[in-house]
Amino acid sequence: MNKWVYQIENIGLSNEQCLLNETVFHNANGYIGVRSDFEEGYAKGYDTIRGSYINGFYDIAKMSQAEKLCGLAEEKQTMLNVADTQTIYLRIEGDTFSMFDGRVEQSSRSLDMQNGYTQRQAVWCSPKGHRVGITIRRMTSFLLLPLFTISYEVEALNFSGTLEFISVHNGDVKNYCNPNDPRVAGESFQHLRPISADRKEGVSYLVTETVTSGLTVCTAVKDVLDCKNGSGFQEQSEQNGHCITRKMRTDVAEGESVRLIKYTVFTDSLRYENCRQEAEKTMEKALSVSLEEWYRQQRQYLDGFWVQSALDIEGDDDLAVAVRYNLYQLLQSAGRDEHSNIAAKGLSGEGYEGHYFWDTEMYMQPFFTLTNPEISASLITYRYSILDAARENARIMGHRKGALYPWRTISGSECSGFFPAGSAQYHIDGDIAYAVVAYYLATGDLDLMAEKGAEIIFETARLWMDAGNFHRGKFHINDVTGPDEYTCLVNNNYYTNAGAQYNLHWAVRFYELLGEAGKLAPVAEKIGLRPEEIAEFRKAEEQMYLPYDPETGINPQDDSFLQKEVWDIKGTPADKFPLLLHYHPLCLYRYQVCKQADTVLAHFIYEDAQDLETIRKSFAYYENVTTHDSSLSTCIFSIVASKLGLKDKAYDYFGDSAKLDLFNLHHNTKDGIHTANMGGNYMAVVYGFGGLRLKESGICFAPVLPDKWKSYTFKISYRGSHIQVCVEKEKTVFTLEKGEPREITVFGTKYTLKDIIEIKR
Repeated sequence: MNKWVYQIENIGLSNEQCLLNETVFHNANGYIGVRSDFEEGYAKGYDTIRGSYINGFYDIAKMSQAEKLCGLAEEKQTMLNVADTQTIYLRIEGDTFSMFDGRVEQSSRSLDMQNGYTQRQAVWCSPKGHRVGITIRRMTSFLLLPLFTISYEVEALNFSGTLEFISVHNGDVKNYCNPNDPRVAGESFQHLRPISADRKEGVSYLVTETVTSGLTVCTAVKDVLDCKNGSGFQEQSEQNGHCITRKMRTDVAEGESVRLIKYTVFTDSLRYENCRQEAEKTMEKALSVSLEEWYRQQRQYLDGFWVQSALDIEGDDDLAVAVRYNLYQLLQSAGRDEHSNIAAKGLSGEGYEGHYFWDTEMYMQPFFTLTNPEISASLITYRYSILDAARENARIMGHRKGALYPWRTISGSECSGFFPAGSAQYHIDGDIAYAVVAYYLATGDLDLMAEKGAEIIFETARLWMDAGNFHRGKFHINDVTGPDEYTCLVNNNYYTNAGAQYNLHWAVRFYELLGEAGKLAPVAEKIGLRPEEIAEFRKAEEQMYLPYDPETGINPQDDSFLQKEVWDIKGTPADKFPLLLHYHPLCLYRYQVCKQADTVLAHFIYEDAQDLETIRKSFAYYENVTTHDSSLSTCIFSIVASKLGLKDKAYDYFGDSAKLDLFNLHHNTKDGIHTANMGGNYMAVVYGFGGLRLKESGICFAPVLPDKWKSYTFKISYRGSHIQVCVEKEKTVFTLEKGEPREITVFGTKYTLKDIIEIKR
């Protein structure tokens, strides 16, 4: 089995399978994403989410509130389907190729994670009996981010005759909507209006503008027909509204092939002053070398990525492919500039309308922090770029100081219409602060902290001081919602308070570190930070109230959680899950029932806040009241189970997490991949089985090997040094592959890693 290629044979043609494969085999590079629809389309009546997206490119839609109360969001940003450039029709002696017509003799779809492209292959017999072999390869370039290519090759297997390609460039597109699913847009709007359409030197250019946000996008398409027999071809172009179609006809002899290469370039006004001019320049660059050269550079880029990032499992090839698939999707999803982040569905679909959540910092960014810190730095830069908007959001929410990041956003304003499970999730401030600190601990990059990170930390710390208050010697934070969205608007959510405590601690610590390095004055002067504030931060940290119940020996999720009746999860019919789609929110709020890890997540992230026995009892308690209706849940339970030595449970939770999208376990992968779960899957191996922790005292490991595996290997970057960790049945081998020697701690013992260390169990 090739662990670098995910492949399916005999492509399923049900509508559900087609929608799933649109997601699973999408192409993206952090800037653009294209869903993997059949170029020729589907059978009549089929549903499809045919889309191409630009990370951070959005329009604004109205979000009506039944009660127009102060501060409620009344509009939202939404990621746009910007154009359809993937449509290609193939006609063979008058018959139009379709997987639903004629006879498909064999077919496959694959994703090659070493070479960075997807491929569809078919042997097809037309209704008239003409047999062809079809190979369609698609790539979004990691080197030239605006570039998307389709290579469409046709071999005549039993005839000589005429082939015709019809290539469509359509700018008149809309977003997908489903009024019955709260995870996607419920209404269809015309977000784009045409500005211009023209052709120059065989390239078609469509410029389109958003209706409300005032952003502009240009898509450029060039079709290159490669007739290997040298017979040439006939062509014609036509324009119909904001759509340009090119038809190319050529002769082919039996046994010969013809290939159409379709180059697409996407540019937008967020990043370029004149996106039409930029599209022309970028297309010129795309055409300056052969497609094979772009393939070579794609492979070279990915070779470098996997050298730094590879995670391999010996003993379960299917799982190894699933894990590698997840890491590849994270790479495809991550924004590379200040205008973009990582959407909940990456660039694979329109679920959650392309919004950025806390998922980035708590589930996805850890992978980049440990393997590709330059991407992690870019994610921090994005959060810094919307810091002013977070300050404004805090004022809207009634806070006199500090910054409160929106629960869901693209450009910085709040896009959550249901505040009890949205804006009330103040823990996002602690999550972003945690990610900034983790980056610093992994890299030691105090310069980025001085320029951007510390200001985020100080302003989020200020928010806690305004959102909470001292009462009888303790600092309380009331009326917030934790990660568990089945329990809303509570006092002293454990996770939120623990995150605030950590945030406040590091505000004090960065004040000290920057002061010692002579880097404090610029940021302190900019935001008016005073020593008296730092003293208040320290006091709130020391007096932070963390709920604890002596009778059960656990940390209650909040002050009222244990007062509630326990939901009968085992007695709930299977067709009533996920609960949020079948029970009124208030019904859920009155029970002890968790959608996902909440206090258990705190016991992973902020493990030093409690002793091991409290964590053990809490884990056992929350296992019985958690439905895991969120894809963010099982990976966290796996990590904490590993910490507690519950190897079998850790493995079971991990397995559920790893194959979630490839097996469509939540039945909604059609809307896009679950990027946070993919990051959590990585953490379940590295933080869970590997026992890795980043602390100010250094980097720590406590590796264990699941019984079903022979070994596993992962690589990390720590303070500029590249370290490989190989965990086998009888030993763990640490190898310094590059960089300066580093001190590591393994099972509580310190070692200096200079080249190779073998630690036997």
